[in-house]
Amino acid sequence: MMTNLDTAYFHHVCINVLYGMAALLTFVIVERLIYYVLLNLRAASLVAVINGNNAPNAQKVLARRDLLSASLAKYLAAVREHALSRNALEDLSAALFIRVDSRINARLWLLDTIVTAAPLLGLLGTILGIMDTFNALSAGGISDPAAVSRGIASALIATAIGIGVALFGLLGHNILHRYSDHLTDDFKRLILSAEAYLHQSSRQTATPQQPPIGASAAMRAA
Repeated sequence: MMTNLDTAYFHHVCINVLYGMAALLTFVIVERLIYYVLLNLRAASLVAVINGNNAPNAQKVLARRDLLSASLAKYLAAVREHALSRNALEDLSAALFIRVDSRINARLWLLDTIVTAAPLLGLLGTILGIMDTFNALSAGGISDPAAVSRGIASALIATAIGIGVALFGLLGHNILHRYSDHLTDDFKRLILSAEAYLHQSSRQTATPQQPPIGASAAMRAA
């Protein structure tokens, strides 16, 4: 049964699949990096609003449709309307955090899978390549050591590609995971600071605007 197996064909299939994994890794890493950079810019503008450093543009910033702005605006609306109890607000914040975390970490499981599977697939390709070399030796009666060495060296290419893909994926995964943790921590801090922001905003709105000094002096003189 093993003699009917086209080892050369499956060896090349393993190598082509590894190339496909490398292309998929590159796409996911570039796409996630761009997404994280944009979210990080949104998070910085939201932090400025919560800290009171960008109050004139607060409504404009919170009206954006990105993941962080929409989630924070939803929580702020629930707190402002006093429609939910404390337990319900905690449940809402937990649900929003889970939603943000799942969206941020989307497709990272592909990196985990490829990092684990690439070396194994490369090893399988090497085994098939060595089997093809030995089958050619037994069928043709080749006794040239150089031919055997070339066949084994060609078979080992699959293992080299598999390890290279795994290292590339591991590096990308660690960078993206660090970035995603930073973004989820930012959102958690925004949620925790939301009530203080609303309290400060309502207090500033309720405080009557003081007239200028010159105007108050003129009023007393009149």
